Amino acid sequence: MEINELSYLRHEVWMDLALKLAKTAGERGEIPVGSLIVDSQNNLLATAANRKEREKDATAHAEIIALRVASHRRGTWHLHDCTLYVTLEPCPMCAGAIIAARLGLLVYGADDPKTGCIRTVANFPDSFFSHHRLEVIAGVREEACRSQLQNWFSQQREGKKNLPPQGY
Repeated sequence: MEINELSYLRHEVWMDLALKLAKTAGERGEIPVGSLIVDSQNNLLATAANRKEREKDATAHAEIIALRVASHRRGTWHLHDCTLYVTLEPCPMCAGAIIAARLGLLVYGADDPKTGCIRTVANFPDSFFSHHRLEVIAGVREEACRSQLQNWFSQQREGKKNLPPQGY
């Protein structure tokens, strides 16, 4: 997808908001992933951050929550004229939901080398089973997104080192 400088700047602004949402999730003990959806007029429809731990729900990923909110607000699950921003490349579940929602554009920050199903580990949008051709822009504010995740996981590992031994 060809993008000009003005649209790239707009993508960076929205990704900065997604990064703030992710930071809040991380502060609450969630993996710091933030997501939001805007419509074709650049109106904010939904914001979300991971809530798996808080809700005890494996499907409470930032992307899924944002898709639910945007669909509810619009009164339809067809989001063909919307853009979803997310700080981390979507997993298989989220990639499937994004395709099912007929999303117009996906913009994500950091690749996910373990579960990324947009371009890194698998390519759901361009696969034979995809009934929708999803436009994708990867790497927007990539370093900030990757650093945020790496720092959070590093802090989690450090915190576990400082816990007292479990057991007897």
